[in-house]
Amino acid sequence: MEFNVSLRKAIKTGNVVLGQNETERCVMNGGASMVVVAKNCPGEYREKMAETPGLFVYTFDGSSVQLGKACGKPHMVSALAIVDPGESDITSLKRA
Repeated sequence: MEFNVSLRKAIKTGNVVLGQNETERCVMNGGASMVVVAKNCPGEYREKMAETPGLFVYTFDGSSVQLGKACGKPHMVSALAIVDPGESDITSLKRA
C-alpha cells in the first residue's frame, strides 16, 4: 500500500477530518476509526490520542508540512482523523 495514494483516495471518496482540534473533537465523539499524526506533532497530543481506548494511531514518517502535501493541502496538517475511508485501503495499516 502506498500511504500517500491511499490517503488522497480517503480524502476524495471518504470522510477525513483535518487539524488537531477537529481530530480531537472527532475522537471524543467516537467518530474516528483511525488517527494519523505527523512525526513532529507535539508529543503530548500524540500520547493523548494513543491513550484513547480502541483508537489506532499511525505516525506519518514526515513533518506536518509533508503530511499537508500528502493531503493535497497548501498548509501544515499535524493530525487527521479517518472517519470513513471510502474506497481507500488506508485502514489496512491497522493490521500491519
